[in-house]
Amino acid sequence: MKIYTKTGDQGQTSLIGGTRVPKYHVRIEAYGTVDELNSYIGLVASQEIDAHDQGLLKEIQDRLFTIGSSLAADPERSKMKIPDLRDEDIYLLETEIDAMNERLPELKHFILPGGNTVVSYCHLARCVCRRAERLTVLLATESFVDSKITIYLNRLSDYLFVLSRKLNADAKTAENLWLPRI
Repeated sequence: MKIYTKTGDQGQTSLIGGTRVPKYHVRIEAYGTVDELNSYIGLVASQEIDAHDQGLLKEIQDRLFTIGSSLAADPERSKMKIPDLRDEDIYLLETEIDAMNERLPELKHFILPGGNTVVSYCHLARCVCRRAERLTVLLATESFVDSKITIYLNRLSDYLFVLSRKLNADAKTAENLWLPRI
């Protein structure tokens, strides 16, 4: 299989189903941002973190490929069977968030991104996740998008925030609290 096809040289690309759209189309922006998010998740997972977190991040990467496949398909024309997101995927994130929160101190301040390198990567992933969510919501205003995708991205950004707090605690690094000037 050739990596380059030259079919996109004029600024168009194909969706699953064959529809050609400009590379700046909101659908392309949405799944491209999910791909970017997946890269940041990989960056977090490749740091010195515990095996449980690494394993869950690998599973999240798999779900992000599922989401990317769904977003890359033309809902009107694609006949290809692609994996789907399930309620239990969302539930897993919620369960992990709750478990981490039980071990963390109560949140009394906003947290500024930072603390250590892996925590900073986690915050970058969270921000990209929020952008992916916004683009997916925008796409849903003009075309079918499985509602589980938006819900999953929303929970994933919450998970990444709580994971950043956990990783700070694991490293015994003080949280970077926002103490506003008043």
